[in-house]
Amino acid sequence: MSGPRPQLSVPLTTFAAEDPGGWEPLLRRAQLLDAAGVDRVVVSDHVVFGEHLEEYGRPEIGGQAGGKQPTGPDGLWLEPLTTLAVIAGRTEQIRLGTNILIAALRRPVVLAKAAATLDVLSGGRLDLGVGVGWQREEYEAAGLDFGGRGRLLEHSLEVCQALWRQRRVNYDAPELRFEAIHQMPKPLQPGGVPVWVAGTVHARVARRIARFGSGWIPWGPAAADVTTGIRRMRQELVAIGHDASGLQVVGFVKTVRDDHGVVDVARTMEAVPALVESGVTDVRTSVPLPEGEAAAAEFLADLVEAFRKMTAA
Repeated sequence: MSGPRPQLSVPLTTFAAEDPGGWEPLLRRAQLLDAAGVDRVVVSDHVVFGEHLEEYGRPEIGGQAGGKQPTGPDGLWLEPLTTLAVIAGRTEQIRLGTNILIAALRRPVVLAKAAATLDVLSGGRLDLGVGVGWQREEYEAAGLDFGGRGRLLEHSLEVCQALWRQRRVNYDAPELRFEAIHQMPKPLQPGGVPVWVAGTVHARVARRIARFGSGWIPWGPAAADVTTGIRRMRQELVAIGHDASGLQVVGFVKTVRDDHGVVDVARTMEAVPALVESGVTDVRTSVPLPEGEAAAAEFLADLVEAFRKMTAA
């Protein structure tokens, strides 16, 4: 397989419907993933909840058809950048990602500082997956216009990338204006923290990828049929004059279990070559770990080995 080596990412569950009594198992899981050689962990984001969680099932506002939130409005959700900062201090090499950060809910200048700080302290390991979200109440609680969430995301990314890349920054937009602003330290990664843009196949999402993005996190039908989604997104990018050959893309692999309900690593990884062939560069899978650290470490070692074999050049 040509191009950069495909990567294996594992989502971490940083939320709970009820109080779990502590979050140490989450942090220990991240350490096990790091030790096993998994490439990246990703965490999700909600700042607040309203009481209309059924709205998540509406794709026309950014939700997922048939989707259901995993907790009620009083579920416990850890803030992702704070969580990744703690994980950074407990790990050595695994990359740290958001999937997704509702970036516009943070003031852009503060988000730029927080992300740069985390990138510096982690040794350049941060990936910022961003999207607009689906919940009106989160924007209202932050004093923001839900109807303008697409532009708010773009504004946030404009400010972040200007502050990450320029020593002396001037910015002038309807949302914000400033002159001769300095913000240090810059992220360790050249060009700033890599941005992965989430969304469906749409001209506006393609423009965001072309302007800001290192990669694309497919959503909706594009995630369900990623091969078709990649082909169509590449067409959108070419139509606006953007080179789509280096597009990085997230794709998900479903866990396959045997007749006893145990995860079958070999069969789970059988889906990987087709995904990579279609253009997926970041393969993500949610895997339940067996009880006991020794058993979990052995399972993860087998998972990583099987993935590497399936993606060997």
